Amino acid sequence: MIFQQPVLEGLFLKRYKRFFVDFELDGEIKTAHCANTGSMFGLLQDRTPVRVTYTDDPKRKLKYGLQMIKANTSWVGVNTMLPNKLVWEAWEKGSFKHWKKYDSAKREYKLNPKTRLDMALFKNEEVAHFVEIKNVTLAEKNVALFPDSKTERGQKHLKELIELVASGHSAEMLYVVQRTDCDTFSPAKDFDPEYARLLKEAKKAGVKISAYPVEMSSHQVELLTSRQLKIKI
Repeated sequence: MIFQQPVLEGLFLKRYKRFFVDFELDGEIKTAHCANTGSMFGLLQDRTPVRVTYTDDPKRKLKYGLQMIKANTSWVGVNTMLPNKLVWEAWEKGSFKHWKKYDSAKREYKLNPKTRLDMALFKNEEVAHFVEIKNVTLAEKNVALFPDSKTERGQKHLKELIELVASGHSAEMLYVVQRTDCDTFSPAKDFDPEYARLLKEAKKAGVKISAYPVEMSSHQVELLTSRQLKIKI
């Protein structure tokens, strides 16, 4: 995916009220929208480099959007709106080998009045495979970890995938690791032990667990479907 807006590089100053980030750009303090509800643990270091997109849309209160933060060994994509777009783009290109048997797909599939899953894949107009997608920013010693804070919503999604498999459907938990320095994925037991337990239960129940890294530059992010991370649960 190529960013349609200009990408600028500045220095992180602070995050507040969850969705706001102050950063320095050419000696001036600016504010960017942060599309990430997680803690972004380990990334919010004073004056670390950040990449932001800029738009002059008069309808937007904040002209900047936070996209990446520089960690010690990799840029890290923190925009949680991107993973679904990256997965959909890869689907449209036919990049997922294990999805080639499906002939169509739908985003934001309404499972019930209270729940939407990120994708549903169809075969002969029948729902054949449900997919939930998560963004991963946390890593330790080349191991990508999720979540970076307790996530009751994430727990709920795992329970729903388990129930779908139990009822005869096929389901998948897909992690988009927006880093370039990981070769393995594991649940972050220290941050959410219940999520880790449920992920293990989901795998045992038959939910497919997959994790893919990205390749990123200052103007582009691409999901590397040819290089799955090892799963350690």
